[in-house]
Amino acid sequence: MPTLVHSFDWPDRIVVGTVGVPGSRTFYLQVRAGARLLSTALEKEQSAVLAEKIDEILDELMVNDGNPHSVPTDTPIELVDNEPLDQPVDEQFRTGALGLGWDPTTAQVVIEAYPLVLVDEEDEDALDETVTEPEEMLVVRMPVGTARAFAKRTREVVGAGRPLCPLCGTPIDPDGHVCPVADEF
Repeated sequence: MPTLVHSFDWPDRIVVGTVGVPGSRTFYLQVRAGARLLSTALEKEQSAVLAEKIDEILDELMVNDGNPHSVPTDTPIELVDNEPLDQPVDEQFRTGALGLGWDPTTAQVVIEAYPLVLVDEEDEDALDETVTEPEEMLVVRMPVGTARAFAKRTREVVGAGRPLCPLCGTPIDPDGHVCPVADEF
């Protein structure tokens, strides 16, 4: 069966946002073009790495002779998006793998998201012998200014979780925290 590709070449909006309270949040990569809306669930760590790698790509492009792609150093103010996720947030799939690249022909950052594949131990041997195509995937292409804004917002969303304990660095829950390092003092 061919892979169903959810393609967004010039999205109206692409953001990472969350549903839930800190400590119990679900992260979503959400993209909209016109009336089309697609949300995929992500891990917090996937979101953080995605933002970091997008900034790395953009920073590398900036140092090219004369910055031919007009990569902004900061988020253009007109592209700042602090709005909540569009509703309804219907999870298309849970993201297992992400791909990230640069398309020089269109001067766009490209994100690919593939569904998480869960394999039973019994099926593991069979999986090693066959290469399976994903049932579906998400491909998003965005210009450099949008990519810079996306990365900034994603870092802010990731950082808006529970505060970290200054002694041990683990998150502090609203109902308190038992710090393993504090016992040493």
